[in-house]
Amino acid sequence: MSPPPIDGRARVVIEGVTPEVDAGRFAAKRTIGDTVIVEADIFTDGHERAAAAILVRHESETEPATIAMTPLVNDRWRGSFVVSRGGGYWFTLLGWRDDFGTWAADLEKRRAAGPVADVDLAIGAALVAAAAARAAGDDARRLRRFSAALAEGGSAATAVAGDPELAALVAAHPDLEHATRYDRELPIFVDRERARFGAWYEMFPRSCASEAGRHATFRDAAARLAYVASMGFDVVYLPPIHPIGHTHRKGKNNALVAEPGEPGSPWAIGGIEGGHESVHPELGTLGDFDAFVAEATGQGLDVALDIAYQCSPDHPYVALHPEWFRRRPDGTIQYAENPPKKYQDIYPFDFDTEAWASLWQELLDIVLFWMDHGVRIFRVDNPHTKPFALWEWLIAEARKKDPGVIFLSEAFTRPKVMYRLAKLGFTQSYTYFTWRRTAPELRAYFTELTAPPVLDFFRPNLWPNTPDILTDVLQEGGPPAFAIRYLLASTLGASYGIYGPAFELGERVPREPGSEEYRDSEKYEIRHWDLDRPDSLRSLITRTNAARHAHAALQRDDTLTFHDTDNPRLLCYSKTSASASDVVLVVVSLDPVWKQGGWVDLDLAALGVTPDTAFEVHDLLSGARYPWHGRRNYVELDPHRLPAHLFEVRRIT
Repeated sequence: MSPPPIDGRARVVIEGVTPEVDAGRFAAKRTIGDTVIVEADIFTDGHERAAAAILVRHESETEPATIAMTPLVNDRWRGSFVVSRGGGYWFTLLGWRDDFGTWAADLEKRRAAGPVADVDLAIGAALVAAAAARAAGDDARRLRRFSAALAEGGSAATAVAGDPELAALVAAHPDLEHATRYDRELPIFVDRERARFGAWYEMFPRSCASEAGRHATFRDAAARLAYVASMGFDVVYLPPIHPIGHTHRKGKNNALVAEPGEPGSPWAIGGIEGGHESVHPELGTLGDFDAFVAEATGQGLDVALDIAYQCSPDHPYVALHPEWFRRRPDGTIQYAENPPKKYQDIYPFDFDTEAWASLWQELLDIVLFWMDHGVRIFRVDNPHTKPFALWEWLIAEARKKDPGVIFLSEAFTRPKVMYRLAKLGFTQSYTYFTWRRTAPELRAYFTELTAPPVLDFFRPNLWPNTPDILTDVLQEGGPPAFAIRYLLASTLGASYGIYGPAFELGERVPREPGSEEYRDSEKYEIRHWDLDRPDSLRSLITRTNAARHAHAALQRDDTLTFHDTDNPRLLCYSKTSASASDVVLVVVSLDPVWKQGGWVDLDLAALGVTPDTAFEVHDLLSGARYPWHGRRNYVELDPHRLPAHLFEVRRIT
């Protein structure tokens, strides 16, 4: 007969652990300074009590710290720790039978029923003596004294048994000989704050000239940074800045043939001037780009750079590495397609090539190159069309150079694919917010995004528009629709972005009816923007970003709570800071045409307000103040004036 495969004396069960992403295959995401709350179901057979602890270490450490867990209800346990450094953390759990705790609880029952027998006290004395043997120094001396007092028996010993100091000392030196250790270490990756919170502004540097008709330079783009910073943005994001190919160059409005002098699409990367590690000569030099990054840093802005792993037919890779591209039966290289769309000016890489390893290394080298030039954020174009394994490896390698590097996934694709990319390491992700417009749609979607398990691995970055996406809501709703979608993005999400100046100036004419493409799209031509137009949303954006920076509640997603309204055209939700000391309540009208009013039915507990407490709501956009009381309160919003309330909730004591 073969012996049992386990130690039968390890009688505690650990299951239902959170946060745990796919049984520990992937890391849960947190940012520096976060408190990680760990929960698990921990129990044992019989009536004996259990005890539990978290073992946690930073990736630079070999020995873990031990953190006690406390019971909740129904054998659920909780503990927490603060992640104070960037990079990887690992944690696991220990559970063991708490013999002393079981003895003390039973002894209290015996005492309530009558005199306690000395033999029962002697059992406790032995347990305490064993704890003393595991301890050292002053703890050991105090435990020995407690053991001796229990061994003496009598009423005095019974009183000693209930001493809280004794319980704390024994708990500090548990018997772990037969403890159950959770069968895996679970990873957590800790990013810098920008991974959790930030407002992005996308702009084409070639359209930053002070006068119309001129291709701008990095110096012109650097001069534009003060405008971006003045609105309170945190990240300036640049589409590809590389040389643009001439072969099959697209013209204005995506015409198949470019007219002389037309600049082409920045995503058709590469020409005789160089490829992914070069800059477009009309923008300037690498030195000019470095100066742009320095100016952005001085303005308090991170620079995000577009990573598009594709080539124009003129890219040096096409001649130097033909093995990296797929050829059709007629010998020509396969250009990019997303039927019915055709991109004759772009060659995708062939990731099934036998030379995949050298291709992967080159793609990593591109990222490392731009990191050497001060870029710490990358927006990755269409990552879902490249191998999953590439991203897991590439992002991990980039983090070895700088754990603070951030990758934004631009993958408008199937949900499971979007989630897989996030699990593989993408720091943030574009979302379906762009097309969610009704209150039920928004509530359902953001409830999914801001609750476990999705919350632990997927960080949304909300965009009401992009150079590729002009939704029908924006086309048809006019300036109020832009304000509504902006306020939703910037308050539902701790991270959001706009493609400007097209957004703040309300650019809304499609290329043709039913299209989400812009007419006169900046993707294919240089635009000149009048930033001082009186109808600009600049003031609203500035006020909203100021509120986002002033209120910690708007800097996270995990506290989002929806509140009911009696008008389906109104959406109401709140957020609180991690400490719950800062509370923000938002009411947005989803109607860009008509005034809407109704009653909001508040979850007062989520606001930290009791039913009998009066409170004041202070509108951070208009400055208005309203005294409220109880759950039901009335609001009215005119989209042509201000389509939302952004309230700070102030309790009246």
